[in-house]
Amino acid sequence: MLRNPALSRKCSVGRMSIQKNNLFEVAGNRTRTLVENLEMPDLFYSFGVTHPGAITLYNYPSFLQQLVRDNGEVFDLAAVDILRDRERGVPRYNDFRELIGRGRVKSFEEITDNEKWVKELREVYQNNIDSVDLMVGMFAENPPTGFGFSDTAFRVFILMASRRLKSDRFFTEDYRAEIYTKFGLDWIDNNSMLTVLRRHYPSLSPALFSVENAFAPWRKVGQ
Repeated sequence: MLRNPALSRKCSVGRMSIQKNNLFEVAGNRTRTLVENLEMPDLFYSFGVTHPGAITLYNYPSFLQQLVRDNGEVFDLAAVDILRDRERGVPRYNDFRELIGRGRVKSFEEITDNEKWVKELREVYQNNIDSVDLMVGMFAENPPTGFGFSDTAFRVFILMASRRLKSDRFFTEDYRAEIYTKFGLDWIDNNSMLTVLRRHYPSLSPALFSVENAFAPWRKVGQ
């Protein structure tokens, strides 16, 4: 999540910037016009070299905090997220930790070692650790070494991701040659998002050089 998300179109895969748009200009009913006026390699390159923002406090997209709808209405989506959690009975941070077997925290210092955040959390929630909202608590957590987000959020993610895979018969009992054919299974084993991109958009190859995961940031070309 970025403070100022934007799409920057790169001409001929990175040689020069020829167009820059903020998120509002590429969202909603404006998306189709943008896509029709740009080349796919330029679009893919722009997204590929953009680093994702950390899932943490003080990194909620400013664009979404002043989101302008097509009817002119302006609202703070961050506040709406918290409001919806409360309206729908989503457990607060400490209650949720207990429900998933992590145990309750007894102090704000147990959530984060950021002294500034500890002070602000204590002030906002009037020194009541059990009042901390789930989203706020997860964003404030110190993530384990090497993790992109909090341990609490990861436990939910890994559970939901595995359930989605296990509930899809094409990943389980029907992942076999009788359904896919032997050629189809070999194709799956020997391809990845990287090979798909290189096959359909060869001009992206310089940006993908030495990249092992297509969903990790790509190399910037011509800079």
